[in-house]
Amino acid sequence: MAITLIADSGSTKTEWCLLVGKKRKTIYTQGISPYFLNTDQIQQLLEIELKKKMKDIEPDEVYYYGTGCGSAENAKSVKQALKKTFAKATIFVDTDLMGAAKALCGNEKGIACILGTGSNSCYYNGKKIIKNSPGLGFILGDEGSGAYMGKKVVQYYLYNTFDPDLMDRFNAKYNTNKMEILDAVYKHPLPNRYLAGFVTFLIENRGHFMIENIIEDAFNDFFFNHIYKYRESWTSPINFIGSVAFGFKDVLKEMCNSYELQLGRVLKNPMDGLAKFHGEKSKQ
Repeated sequence: MAITLIADSGSTKTEWCLLVGKKRKTIYTQGISPYFLNTDQIQQLLEIELKKKMKDIEPDEVYYYGTGCGSAENAKSVKQALKKTFAKATIFVDTDLMGAAKALCGNEKGIACILGTGSNSCYYNGKKIIKNSPGLGFILGDEGSGAYMGKKVVQYYLYNTFDPDLMDRFNAKYNTNKMEILDAVYKHPLPNRYLAGFVTFLIENRGHFMIENIIEDAFNDFFFNHIYKYRESWTSPINFIGSVAFGFKDVLKEMCNSYELQLGRVLKNPMDGLAKFHGEKSKQ
Protein backbone atom coordinates (compact mmCIF):
# COMPACT_ATOMS: atom_id res chain seq x y z
CA MET A 1 0.00 0.00 0.00
CA ALA A 2 1.61 3.22 -1.20
CA ILE A 3 1.64 6.21 1.14
CA THR A 4 1.10 9.43 -0.80
CA LEU A 5 1.75 13.03 0.27
CA ILE A 6 0.17 15.82 -1.80
CA ALA A 7 0.86 19.56 -1.50
CA ASP A 8 -1.11 22.53 -2.77
CA SER A 9 1.22 25.42 -2.04
CA GLY A 10 0.75 29.15 -2.33
CA SER A 11 2.76 32.06 -0.99
CA THR A 12 0.55 32.40 2.10
CA LYS A 13 -0.17 28.80 3.11
CA THR A 14 0.37 25.22 2.01
CA GLU A 15 -2.22 22.49 2.38
CA TRP A 16 -0.78 18.97 2.68
CA CYS A 17 -2.82 15.80 2.30
CA LEU A 18 -1.39 12.51 3.56
CA LEU A 19 -3.10 9.47 2.01
CA VAL A 20 -2.64 6.17 3.84
CA GLY A 21 -5.02 3.66 2.25
CA LYS A 22 -8.51 5.11 2.70
CA LYS A 23 -7.39 7.39 5.53
CA ARG A 24 -6.69 11.03 4.84
CA LYS A 25 -4.88 13.52 7.08
CA THR A 26 -4.70 17.25 6.37
CA ILE A 27 -1.81 19.39 7.59
CA TYR A 28 -1.30 23.12 7.06
CA THR A 29 2.04 24.93 6.98
CA GLN A 30 3.04 28.42 5.99
CA GLY A 31 3.31 29.13 2.29
CA ILE A 32 6.39 28.16 0.31
CA SER A 33 7.59 30.56 -2.35
CA PRO A 34 10.90 29.51 -3.91
CA TYR A 35 11.34 33.13 -4.97
CA PHE A 36 11.81 34.10 -1.30
CA LEU A 37 13.04 30.87 0.35
CA ASN A 38 16.16 28.94 -0.64
CA THR A 39 16.52 25.15 -0.53
CA ASP A 40 17.82 25.04 3.07
CA GLN A 41 15.07 27.37 4.32
CA ILE A 42 12.39 25.27 2.63
CA GLN A 43 13.83 22.10 4.15
CA GLN A 44 13.90 23.69 7.61
CA LEU A 45 10.26 24.72 7.23
CA LEU A 46 9.31 21.18 6.17
CA GLU A 47 11.14 19.60 9.10
CA ILE A 48 9.60 21.91 11.71
CA GLU A 49 6.07 22.50 10.41
CA LEU A 50 5.29 19.33 8.44
CA LYS A 51 7.38 16.30 9.34
CA LYS A 52 6.78 16.54 13.09
CA LYS A 53 3.02 16.47 12.49
CA MET A 54 3.32 13.35 10.32
CA LYS A 55 4.40 11.27 13.35
CA ASP A 56 7.13 9.20 11.68
CA ILE A 57 4.98 8.30 8.66
CA GLU A 58 7.26 8.19 5.62
CA PRO A 59 5.61 8.76 2.21
CA ASP A 60 6.48 6.64 -0.81
CA GLU A 61 5.46 9.43 -3.22
CA VAL A 62 5.26 13.20 -2.87
CA TYR A 63 3.26 15.27 -5.38
CA TYR A 64 3.95 18.96 -4.91
CA TYR A 65 2.02 21.63 -6.82
CA GLY A 66 3.10 25.15 -6.02
CA THR A 67 3.53 28.77 -6.84
CA GLY A 68 6.76 29.72 -8.61
CA CYS A 69 7.41 26.19 -9.86
CA GLY A 70 7.06 27.17 -13.51
CA SER A 71 10.71 28.17 -13.23
CA ALA A 72 13.04 25.17 -13.63
CA GLU A 73 15.43 26.61 -11.05
CA ASN A 74 12.66 27.10 -8.48
CA ALA A 75 11.23 23.64 -9.11
CA LYS A 76 14.70 22.13 -8.63
CA SER A 77 15.12 23.96 -5.31
CA VAL A 78 11.77 22.70 -3.99
CA LYS A 79 12.52 19.16 -5.18
CA GLN A 80 15.90 19.14 -3.44
CA ALA A 81 14.34 20.32 -0.18
CA LEU A 82 11.65 17.63 -0.37
CA LYS A 83 14.24 14.96 -1.20
CA LYS A 84 16.34 15.92 1.81
CA THR A 85 13.24 15.76 4.01
CA PHE A 86 11.81 12.52 2.58
CA ALA A 87 14.87 10.63 1.38
CA LYS A 88 13.06 7.40 0.46
CA ALA A 89 10.20 9.02 -1.48
CA THR A 90 9.79 9.59 -5.21
CA ILE A 91 9.33 13.35 -5.64
CA PHE A 92 7.20 15.10 -8.28
CA VAL A 93 7.14 18.90 -8.46
CA ASP A 94 4.87 20.89 -10.78
CA THR A 95 3.02 24.19 -11.09
CA ASP A 96 -0.12 25.23 -9.24
CA LEU A 97 -1.80 25.41 -12.66
CA MET A 98 -1.07 21.71 -13.26
CA GLY A 99 -2.50 20.99 -9.81
CA ALA A 100 -5.66 22.86 -10.76
CA ALA A 101 -5.91 21.01 -14.09
CA LYS A 102 -5.60 17.58 -12.45
CA ALA A 103 -8.05 18.51 -9.69
CA LEU A 104 -10.63 19.83 -12.17
CA CYS A 105 -10.22 17.51 -15.14
CA GLY A 106 -8.60 14.32 -13.81
CA ASN A 107 -7.74 12.30 -16.91
CA GLU A 108 -10.22 14.12 -19.15
CA LYS A 109 -9.66 16.97 -21.61
CA GLY A 110 -10.78 20.44 -20.58
CA ILE A 111 -10.08 24.11 -19.98
CA ALA A 112 -8.80 24.70 -16.44
CA CYS A 113 -9.04 28.20 -14.98
CA ILE A 114 -7.81 29.65 -11.69
CA LEU A 115 -9.75 32.62 -10.34
CA GLY A 116 -8.44 33.54 -6.90
CA THR A 117 -6.28 36.46 -5.83
CA GLY A 118 -4.80 36.18 -9.32
CA SER A 119 -5.97 34.36 -12.46
CA ASN A 120 -4.59 31.82 -14.90
CA SER A 121 -5.87 29.31 -17.45
CA CYS A 122 -4.81 26.46 -19.71
CA TYR A 123 -5.99 23.75 -22.06
CA TYR A 124 -5.27 20.32 -20.52
CA ASN A 125 -5.44 17.21 -22.69
CA GLY A 126 -5.93 14.76 -19.83
CA LYS A 127 -2.21 14.24 -19.30
CA LYS A 128 -0.44 17.55 -19.68
CA ILE A 129 -0.95 21.25 -20.29
CA ILE A 130 -0.93 21.90 -24.03
CA LYS A 131 -1.70 25.63 -24.11
CA ASN A 132 -1.42 28.37 -21.49
CA SER A 133 -2.69 31.91 -21.95
CA PRO A 134 0.06 34.20 -20.63
CA GLY A 135 -0.35 35.52 -17.11
CA LEU A 136 0.71 39.17 -16.84
CA GLY A 137 0.22 39.73 -13.10
CA PHE A 138 -2.20 42.04 -11.37
CA ILE A 139 -0.91 45.28 -12.93
CA LEU A 140 -1.20 44.26 -16.59
CA GLY A 141 -3.51 41.26 -16.37
CA ASP A 142 -5.16 38.90 -13.86
CA GLU A 143 -8.55 39.54 -15.45
CA GLY A 144 -11.41 38.03 -13.44
CA SER A 145 -9.31 37.73 -10.29
CA GLY A 146 -9.88 39.09 -6.81
CA ALA A 147 -7.16 41.70 -7.34
CA TYR A 148 -8.76 42.76 -10.63
CA MET A 149 -12.23 43.13 -9.07
CA GLY A 150 -10.83 44.82 -5.98
CA LYS A 151 -9.05 47.37 -8.16
CA LYS A 152 -12.42 48.23 -9.75
CA VAL A 153 -14.04 48.64 -6.33
CA VAL A 154 -11.29 51.04 -5.27
CA GLN A 155 -11.56 52.96 -8.55
CA TYR A 156 -15.33 53.33 -8.17
CA TYR A 157 -14.79 54.63 -4.65
CA LEU A 158 -11.93 57.04 -5.38
CA TYR A 159 -13.57 58.35 -8.56
CA ASN A 160 -16.84 58.80 -6.62
CA THR A 161 -18.58 56.58 -9.18
CA PHE A 162 -20.54 54.62 -6.57
CA ASP A 163 -23.98 56.04 -5.82
CA PRO A 164 -24.44 57.69 -2.38
CA ASP A 165 -25.77 54.47 -0.82
CA LEU A 166 -22.70 52.41 -1.85
CA MET A 167 -20.34 55.25 -0.86
CA ASP A 168 -21.87 55.23 2.62
CA ARG A 169 -21.59 51.44 2.86
CA PHE A 170 -17.96 51.53 1.75
CA ASN A 171 -17.05 54.25 4.25
CA ALA A 172 -18.83 52.44 7.07
CA LYS A 173 -17.04 49.16 6.30
CA TYR A 174 -13.49 50.33 5.63
CA ASN A 175 -13.10 53.74 7.30
CA THR A 176 -10.22 54.57 4.98
CA ASN A 177 -9.20 57.39 2.66
CA LYS A 178 -7.39 58.10 -0.60
CA MET A 179 -3.90 58.39 0.94
CA GLU A 180 -4.20 55.12 2.89
CA ILE A 181 -5.35 53.28 -0.21
CA LEU A 182 -2.60 54.71 -2.42
CA ASP A 183 0.04 53.91 0.19
CA ALA A 184 -1.19 50.31 0.44
CA VAL A 185 -1.12 49.89 -3.34
CA TYR A 186 2.11 51.70 -4.21
CA LYS A 187 4.28 51.55 -1.08
CA HIS A 188 3.38 48.43 0.90
CA PRO A 189 4.19 44.79 0.05
CA LEU A 190 1.65 42.44 -1.59
CA PRO A 191 -0.72 45.07 -3.05
CA ASN A 192 -2.50 42.34 -5.05
CA ARG A 193 -3.70 40.72 -1.81
CA TYR A 194 -4.72 44.10 -0.45
CA LEU A 195 -6.85 44.80 -3.51
CA ALA A 196 -8.34 41.28 -3.48
CA GLY A 197 -9.57 41.99 0.05
CA PHE A 198 -12.20 44.34 -1.39
CA VAL A 199 -14.01 41.39 -3.02
CA THR A 200 -15.83 41.05 0.32
CA PHE A 201 -17.58 44.35 -0.47
CA LEU A 202 -18.87 42.85 -3.72
CA ILE A 203 -20.13 39.71 -1.96
CA GLU A 204 -21.93 41.72 0.72
CA ASN A 205 -23.67 43.98 -1.78
CA ARG A 206 -24.82 41.52 -4.45
CA GLY A 207 -27.91 42.65 -6.32
CA HIS A 208 -26.89 46.30 -6.71
CA PHE A 209 -26.46 47.02 -10.41
CA MET A 210 -23.04 48.63 -9.96
CA ILE A 211 -21.76 45.64 -8.01
CA GLU A 212 -23.11 43.18 -10.60
CA ASN A 213 -21.52 45.26 -13.37
CA ILE A 214 -18.07 45.03 -11.74
CA ILE A 215 -18.34 41.25 -11.40
CA GLU A 216 -19.69 40.69 -14.92
CA ASP A 217 -17.17 43.07 -16.54
CA ALA A 218 -14.27 41.32 -14.80
CA PHE A 219 -15.42 37.88 -15.96
CA ASN A 220 -16.14 39.17 -19.46
CA ASP A 221 -12.57 40.45 -19.64
CA PHE A 222 -11.30 37.02 -18.54
CA PHE A 223 -13.44 35.18 -21.09
CA PHE A 224 -12.48 37.52 -23.93
CA ASN A 225 -8.73 37.66 -23.20
CA HIS A 226 -8.22 34.03 -22.22
CA ILE A 227 -10.99 31.48 -22.74
CA TYR A 228 -11.78 32.75 -26.24
CA LYS A 229 -8.13 32.23 -27.21
CA TYR A 230 -8.50 28.44 -26.90
CA ARG A 231 -10.37 26.95 -29.85
CA GLU A 232 -10.96 23.92 -27.59
CA SER A 233 -13.29 26.09 -25.49
CA TRP A 234 -16.09 25.37 -27.94
CA THR A 235 -15.75 21.57 -27.61
CA SER A 236 -14.45 21.07 -24.05
CA PRO A 237 -15.89 21.92 -20.61
CA ILE A 238 -14.70 25.14 -18.96
CA ASN A 239 -13.65 24.37 -15.37
CA PHE A 240 -12.86 26.85 -12.60
CA ILE A 241 -11.04 26.74 -9.29
CA GLY A 242 -10.46 29.40 -6.65
CA SER A 243 -12.32 31.45 -4.06
CA VAL A 244 -13.52 34.07 -6.57
CA ALA A 245 -14.81 31.46 -9.03
CA PHE A 246 -16.59 29.59 -6.24
CA GLY A 247 -18.06 32.76 -4.70
CA PHE A 248 -19.53 33.96 -8.00
CA LYS A 249 -20.27 30.63 -9.70
CA ASP A 250 -23.83 31.80 -10.48
CA VAL A 251 -22.36 34.54 -12.71
CA LEU A 252 -19.98 32.07 -14.37
CA LYS A 253 -22.91 29.75 -15.09
CA GLU A 254 -24.96 32.55 -16.68
CA MET A 255 -21.98 33.69 -18.71
CA CYS A 256 -21.21 30.22 -20.05
CA ASN A 257 -24.87 29.80 -20.99
CA SER A 258 -24.98 33.13 -22.81
CA TYR A 259 -21.79 32.31 -24.74
CA GLU A 260 -22.98 28.74 -25.42
CA LEU A 261 -20.01 27.24 -23.58
CA GLN A 262 -20.13 24.13 -21.41
CA LEU A 263 -19.51 24.88 -17.74
CA GLY A 264 -17.62 22.05 -16.03
CA ARG A 265 -16.61 21.84 -12.38
CA VAL A 266 -16.31 24.85 -10.07
CA LEU A 267 -14.19 24.15 -6.97
CA LYS A 268 -13.07 26.37 -4.11
CA ASN A 269 -9.66 24.69 -3.80
CA PRO A 270 -7.88 21.81 -5.54
CA MET A 271 -7.13 19.39 -2.70
CA ASP A 272 -10.29 17.26 -2.89
CA GLY A 273 -9.77 16.78 -6.61
CA LEU A 274 -6.04 16.08 -6.20
CA ALA A 275 -6.66 13.56 -3.40
CA LYS A 276 -9.16 11.75 -5.60
CA PHE A 277 -6.83 11.84 -8.63
CA HIS A 278 -3.77 10.51 -6.81
CA GLY A 279 -5.76 8.17 -4.60
CA GLU A 280 -7.22 6.43 -7.65
CA LYS A 281 -3.82 6.42 -9.35
CA SER A 282 -2.16 4.66 -6.38
CA LYS A 283 -4.75 1.87 -6.57
CA GLN A 284 -3.95 1.12 -10.22
